[in-house]
Amino acid sequence: MKKNVFLRDAVGRFVRHRVAMVSLIILVLEILSILLLPLILDLDPFTSYPGQFNQAPGNGFLFGTDAVGRDIFSRIIYGGRVSLSVGFIAASISALIGVPLGLIAGFYDNGVRGVIMRIVDIFMSFPALVIQMVLVTVLGASARSLMLVLGFLGWTGYTRLVYSKVLSVKQEVYVEAARSTGATNLTQMVRYILPNAMAPVFVTFSFAVAGNILAESGLSFLGLGVQLPTPTWGNMIRDAQTLSTLMYRPWMWIPAGVVLVVTVVCINFVGDGLRAALDPKIKI
Repeated sequence: MKKNVFLRDAVGRFVRHRVAMVSLIILVLEILSILLLPLILDLDPFTSYPGQFNQAPGNGFLFGTDAVGRDIFSRIIYGGRVSLSVGFIAASISALIGVPLGLIAGFYDNGVRGVIMRIVDIFMSFPALVIQMVLVTVLGASARSLMLVLGFLGWTGYTRLVYSKVLSVKQEVYVEAARSTGATNLTQMVRYILPNAMAPVFVTFSFAVAGNILAESGLSFLGLGVQLPTPTWGNMIRDAQTLSTLMYRPWMWIPAGVVLVVTVVCINFVGDGLRAALDPKIKI
């Protein structure tokens, strides 16, 4: 009953967060467009149309064409699939690694905690961008490599967060009661502690998705991300490296840049809404 009341109250608080709700609607519409428009409009991001190189918007091309005559609108839609997939899957990999480690480190008082937290400190001591560039170069530049690298390097935040949350939750009365009735350590962790330590994880997950999308775009811009002809928002913005493109062909990079910024901002606002909804101390 208490869980249902908390969930209902959290949903109500999130709905009252107008900016978060508008951002969520924008994200849902964006995801639906990315999934459905290629089927409805028969979009093709790879075909090069002869005689249509560097064409401005119009003549059947909503956002114009790029330097080799490909439809930019189609490439933005398909690029969104890749960028969002990298963001969500990498964040999921990080959570799958970091949450269990944080749970174990917070629950046990023996040397396991020290080992896990020292590994966290080691990982966090290295510059993330440099390690990302090295690992992507070793594994090969592809969407799969980006998911693995970003996911493997992003688990430390989850571990520290869950660790600190578990330290307080395991002192609660209901956990002590479960322990006194003979509940095993695994039962205490999975049934009583983890569900009550997950609220901030959802907030962190949303911010991690946005961060991974930006990381993918940055690496793709540097030529270390997803390789052409597969489109992503990052490698589409990379086409604006030349002065002539920046000044005379803005349709080649502005749409991808706007979609990228709007997506990241909306995800961050949704994360703010989740944080406000799950923490009653925050006034909406």
